[in-house]
Amino acid sequence: MRPSYLGKILLHWCDSCHVPVLSARCGCGQTARPVPVTPPGDARPAFPSDIGFVNRIYREYFGNDLIPPGHLALMSKVPEIDRMEEIVLGGGVVGAVRFDPIKKHWEPLPRPGSTKYLKPRLRYVIIDPGAVPSVMNEGASVLAPGLLEIEESVSPGDEVYILEPSGTCVGVGRAKVSAADARTMKRGAVVRTRKNIPSHPVPGEATWDDAIVANREILARVEAEAKAFVQKTVADNPLPVTVSYSGGKDSLATFLLVRGAVGNVPLIFIDTGIEFPETYANVIEVARRYGTDVITITGKVGFWDAFDRMGPPAMNARWCCKVCKLGPLKQAISERYGECLSFIGQRRYESVTRRNTPRVWRNSFVPNQLSASPIQNWTALHVWLYLFREKAPYNVLYEKQCDRIGCYLCPSTDPGAYDHIRVNHRDLCERWESRLREWARNNGMTDEWVDSGQWREKSGGHA
Repeated sequence: MRPSYLGKILLHWCDSCHVPVLSARCGCGQTARPVPVTPPGDARPAFPSDIGFVNRIYREYFGNDLIPPGHLALMSKVPEIDRMEEIVLGGGVVGAVRFDPIKKHWEPLPRPGSTKYLKPRLRYVIIDPGAVPSVMNEGASVLAPGLLEIEESVSPGDEVYILEPSGTCVGVGRAKVSAADARTMKRGAVVRTRKNIPSHPVPGEATWDDAIVANREILARVEAEAKAFVQKTVADNPLPVTVSYSGGKDSLATFLLVRGAVGNVPLIFIDTGIEFPETYANVIEVARRYGTDVITITGKVGFWDAFDRMGPPAMNARWCCKVCKLGPLKQAISERYGECLSFIGQRRYESVTRRNTPRVWRNSFVPNQLSASPIQNWTALHVWLYLFREKAPYNVLYEKQCDRIGCYLCPSTDPGAYDHIRVNHRDLCERWESRLREWARNNGMTDEWVDSGQWREKSGGHA
């Protein structure tokens, strides 16, 4: 899929401090170099669970962990048919992990620079020195005459490292044949080399506190701009002020900015009835920590009642948003305020739609809510460094490989992300899948329609 350009890629790396920096100059005074992530480049910190997950995949495929202790790592989602995230170490893209929705498993996509951290013991080939220039410089395939050795576990379709006799990595690619077949070949391709944008990681240990220090001036600058925006928006629009709170990182950062600019304001939390338990807990914790009121909104028609009448929601028919969120929100604002100003944690780097949305706008379905986004131009890393600096109580779901907080059965959740949800909330997923199967049977669908995720793609649940 094509890269999604949603804004300038701000991610840089300081090789002196070994931390990500959101401008071309680190707080230490050194020049920071650009990190060649795939657009949109909305990188986030790799939490311990992310690191463990990545290391397990690379260890299973290549025999060793990728991310060493003490090194800061980032994950950056890239456009793909399903879930795929690049892994940033030492200021270089050292690889990726990708979910295969057909085989329903994760696979690694290593980059040559990863061998600064990982020495492959499985799935590698060694080539003749004479073949190195064409493979390394021209991206030529590894051909049978240039093959010196192939590790015995290599199977067709496997990702493999391409090494020269000294052990230096000269490329990566996908095996065309098994190790057994390769050893009998006299001609033909053994590995199709994959071309990658050059990336040169510089290993070094650091902490997220170090990253906060390196980005201190950058955070102060964007914080001041966001607070000034809040104050001006409030002054220009004499309406009751609220913050729309989802339990996610962006709405938490927005609340802290609004609180710092104009004082405590109520949080509006829409309880769809299909939220994660961790989200409910986070709403309670934030309200307690900061002493603010929470206006909890629930609809008169619950999700499950609407599901029985309308079938499962789909990506192109998300009736759930109107029934469980927008409709109840509109009514609640009308009854409580008539009209209000709501600050919302929306960012341009999330999607094309959000990139094209003005910073102050009205949703046609909720015309009595004037919405405004103080963090419209922030990246995910701005948000995380700000929350880390403030020691804010973010939703613990982020530490369980959920990079986006919402309803647990959202049809816009890609299968790879849903795979993570199933690990942590099997009970919720089983309930949803049971209801899906029941609906499918009653409407002439098969279990395959559920298992393959086709329900996500069909308008209103219809074939």
